Amino acid sequence: MAVTKDDVRHVAALARLALSEEEVEELAGEMSRILGFFESLAGVDTTGVEPAFRALRRENVARDDAVGEMLTPDDALANAPDREGNYFRVPGILPRE
Repeated sequence: MAVTKDDVRHVAALARLALSEEEVEELAGEMSRILGFFESLAGVDTTGVEPAFRALRRENVARDDAVGEMLTPDDALANAPDREGNYFRVPGILPRE
């Protein structure tokens, strides 16, 4: 498939790119070659090949969530540098009104 200069300009406009005429010409050739590679893949016999959405098969190896022993507020805040009741006290970042 041949990509025209107008195609490149259209894609550049969509991407908000300012391209020189030399860049447009160069990209038209590069994009044509890239699409040619994809067209050559269309001729590959994939009969019996299971579809995949990633190159490596991965399985979830995370353990199931399980409720465990919970900390008391005193234990959780034992090393807090500043505390107010059952909460961490931190410096404010927004002005108070």
